[in-house]
Amino acid sequence: MGLSVTISAADARDAEHILKLQYLCYQSEAELYGDWSIEPLTQSLDALRAELEEGHGLVARLGDEVVASVRARIDEDGTVRIAKLIVHPRMRRHGLGGRLLDAIERHFAAAPEAASPAKRFQLFTGHRSEVNLRLYRSKGYAQVATRELGPRLTLVTLEKAA
Repeated sequence: MGLSVTISAADARDAEHILKLQYLCYQSEAELYGDWSIEPLTQSLDALRAELEEGHGLVARLGDEVVASVRARIDEDGTVRIAKLIVHPRMRRHGLGGRLLDAIERHFAAAPEAASPAKRFQLFTGHRSEVNLRLYRSKGYAQVATRELGPRLTLVTLEKAA
């Protein structure tokens, strides 16, 4: 009998598992850009815990194992900033990233605790991260800005209405 993946809210007990998964998942991004000093690879456990407290995180579990995660927070202007959508390498290409993205959007679209209602969803990725860009565009996100961070990396900001 196979196990199914379940998605639920992340809490402080998940932080260490998320950080380990994040480190694993961002190896391919670091290799793609030739930069192992990117923030997801240097983030501390305390910083990750703070992100979970300040916003909302989701985890996807296969049995007891955390195999994917995403975090987001809403600004005063109603912009939901989605960050660090990660999927374990062995679980990629099965729609899990899309499911997590849909779930975090649904959470903020219905979040009664938000000071202002969600007006837009925004996220970013590197310009060479074609798989990420393809996923985000398939979910209705459009490029709204780029920012060059150095000779190897340009961040692409994408957005869609809530």
